[in-house]
Amino acid sequence: MESILYFVKKLHTYSGKILYINLAGMVAVSLLDGIGILFLIPMISMSGVVNIDTQGTPVEGLFEFFNRFPETLGLPIILAVYVLLVIGQNVLQRQITIRNTKIQHGFFRHLRIETYDALLHSNWDFFIKKRKSDIINSLTSEIATASAGTHSFLQFVAGLIFTVIQIGIAFWLSPNITLFVLLSGVALLFFSRRFLKRSMALGNRNYVSGKKYLAGITDQINGIKDIKSNGLEESRMRWFKNVTKEMQEEQIEYAQLNTKSQLYYKSASAILIAGFLFGAVNLFNAQAGQLMLVIVIFSRLWPRVAGIQASLEQMAMRIPSYQAVINLQNECHGSREFTDCKLDSESTIEIQQGIECRNIFFQYDKNKPEYALKNIDLFIPVKEMTAVVGKSGAGKSTLIDLLMALNKPAHGEVLVDGRPLTKEMLIPFRREISYVPQDPFLFNASIRENLLLVLPDASEQELWNALEFSSAAEFVRKMPDGIDTLIGDRGIRLSGGERQRLVLARAILRNPSILVLDEATSALDTENEAKIQEALEMLKGKMTIIVIAHRLSTIRNADQVVVLNEGEIIQKGRFGQLAMEKKSVFGKLLKNQMEVAP
Repeated sequence: MESILYFVKKLHTYSGKILYINLAGMVAVSLLDGIGILFLIPMISMSGVVNIDTQGTPVEGLFEFFNRFPETLGLPIILAVYVLLVIGQNVLQRQITIRNTKIQHGFFRHLRIETYDALLHSNWDFFIKKRKSDIINSLTSEIATASAGTHSFLQFVAGLIFTVIQIGIAFWLSPNITLFVLLSGVALLFFSRRFLKRSMALGNRNYVSGKKYLAGITDQINGIKDIKSNGLEESRMRWFKNVTKEMQEEQIEYAQLNTKSQLYYKSASAILIAGFLFGAVNLFNAQAGQLMLVIVIFSRLWPRVAGIQASLEQMAMRIPSYQAVINLQNECHGSREFTDCKLDSESTIEIQQGIECRNIFFQYDKNKPEYALKNIDLFIPVKEMTAVVGKSGAGKSTLIDLLMALNKPAHGEVLVDGRPLTKEMLIPFRREISYVPQDPFLFNASIRENLLLVLPDASEQELWNALEFSSAAEFVRKMPDGIDTLIGDRGIRLSGGERQRLVLARAILRNPSILVLDEATSALDTENEAKIQEALEMLKGKMTIIVIAHRLSTIRNADQVVVLNEGEIIQKGRFGQLAMEKKSVFGKLLKNQMEVAP
């Protein structure tokens, strides 16, 4: 219930007065429907088909009013008024339906934007701990389900308003009969509670299955090369069949539950109507006109009440999706990088001296005593090349994440030109950085579009200059459509080396003051690696370059080499100086690479 109230509040905040206008329209439609029913008795009586005595009923005055007209005019007038009422009711209903659709899909988009905005502004630690497929599932399936729940809620409200007004009219016509029916209806709703509980439990299972399905599919598509190269198609197919069978069975179970509840409800309704007719005639001595009106009202009312029951079951089944979206938004807000500060999108920062890590400690899990980085004291001079080396797991990428202000240290601080890197400085600081990861990422678009992401106004000459710098121009010219060639999902149509060169070109196109290369030459052949080294040499003195390297040959000309081991800096100095320390970690790394070199 808390989740539903949360989304009702969200819906109210989003839609504002439009929601209340629609509610007023629903009231008007229900009233017009009720008035139309009141015209049925004079219509039937004046038609001469059945002679109905309305004396002593609340509609007696209405009947007498129309009796004053000549017979040749009375019936046409009543029919004309009835037709106008029905047309007016349906015109209003059409407007309400359109407005409800706008509310539902507008609220759907609002939820998407709100959730995605919260995601984009979450810190890096949030994404490290969160499974990617769970985020995608919440952004797609769960928000869509929550939106469908909005439709169920609007249907529920419309049905409820219609029901209340129709019951009010029935109560006005015959309080005793209406009270009898209401008590029976309340008893019916009481026994339907178990269907709501089962719908909620089924909704939980549905949520877990959907999450499991998307997680597995995401992993398998990402690892399709490993699946095919290792002959795992059959085992993966078995997994897929089992998961989809579970999902199929859950949908069938929901259909069975829904139809079962409707069967019980409609069967009980038939018994109730029979009891109502018996009681109206034998116990309440209802008059024919009065009885007919009440019968018509409740015959139109039962389907609406059944609809209310169905809407409640649908809302109960969607509660886990509501809760998933709420939880994701709350987690994102709790991990938000920027809260109170207002960020100027045009603000810049010019680094004069360098970046410093002062007595930094960092841990991924605050509940465990282990630190990924310990006692880091490091100064990176501006417009010089600093290389970070060490064994796998030494903490190189963690250190780079701290230098780019993606992670926040548990102790110590990062300083820029001697000033602590505050939240207000984060966006301007990151705007000065271009990052080239070890696993290059490209969008499923053309080469041109991938480059223009970082500099939309770049000229043709600037694009080709960046491609020339990264030694990518030659292979781009040979592509079927040149720079406008589509490269597939994550650049799958390119080799690993080609992808790395394109990402390097994109980084250079941005013209950053800080260039961070995380194993950016690992997929390049010797010839292209040499070209990149020459290009980096040309950049020395123009920008600050930070390099993570396993290939020590790529950092021979670094101004500073930092050696990490188990999260601590154990050596620091120039390449030649460290190479002379044969028994050091750096000396052993260099020796091992020289032994395996061809």
